[in-house]
Amino acid sequence: MAAEVLAPDSTAFPAQQQLEAYNARDIDAFMACWAEDCEYYEFPSRLLARGAAQIRERHVMRFQEPNLFGKLLHRSVVGNIVVDHEEVTRTFPEGPGSIDVLAIYEIVDGKIAKAWFKMGVPRLSNRREAAT
Repeated sequence: MAAEVLAPDSTAFPAQQQLEAYNARDIDAFMACWAEDCEYYEFPSRLLARGAAQIRERHVMRFQEPNLFGKLLHRSVVGNIVVDHEEVTRTFPEGPGSIDVLAIYEIVDGKIAKAWFKMGVPRLSNRREAAT
């Protein structure tokens, strides 16, 4: 799915901006999309981070991964909820690979107030493919 151009007042704008910042590994641009008192969950209800400082801390190390990239496959918007289906490429402890992710964002006042992430099963890259 190609990145669509969104108006800054669109509900999906903060979700798109944070995805672009994630892919650029730009922590400041990434954090600009999140509310100061935001909450970050593993779906359905396991709180992983509360507040922008904790979310920043979670991502600083992840942004060091050389192959980090989130590919948007589909986006749905209903009211102030944005649901993205992404294929995320990253380096897992077992090696490089990809994983399907459903990201659910609650947008309040143009910022991500809450987010829930449902992770699929990591698919490790073929070691021969990774070497070429």
